[in-house]
Amino acid sequence: MNIDWNVGLVAHLGIEFLDVGPERVRARLQVSDKLLTTTGVVHGGTLMAFADTIGAAGTVANLTEGQRTATLESKTNFIAGCRAGTIQAEAKPIHKGRRTHVWETRITDEAGKLLSVTTQTQMIL
Repeated sequence: MNIDWNVGLVAHLGIEFLDVGPERVRARLQVSDKLLTTTGVVHGGTLMAFADTIGAAGTVANLTEGQRTATLESKTNFIAGCRAGTIQAEAKPIHKGRRTHVWETRITDEAGKLLSVTTQTQMIL
């Protein structure tokens, strides 16, 4: 499936995909002022949107012709804050069934410090 990943929210946030495959997705995101809270740390919504995008891309990499996907559920644990630099996300599948996929996405800072862990369920339509 040939996907243009640089559209919509992906383009707005500035997500750069490094590797998209059926068993792993990796991407990075440059922290900018527009992605921060009023106190100057990366907004939880930024981390959630980043993780949701990466996990969904993993399911997309597994779809067959005519299938689509939508996020059914998502849960994020926020571990640490980040104020600047580039953050990285890596998503791996926990479960890949006929109707749902479950992906875990770990987001880290440049030093490898864990910022958040998201577990999401993708419904296959």
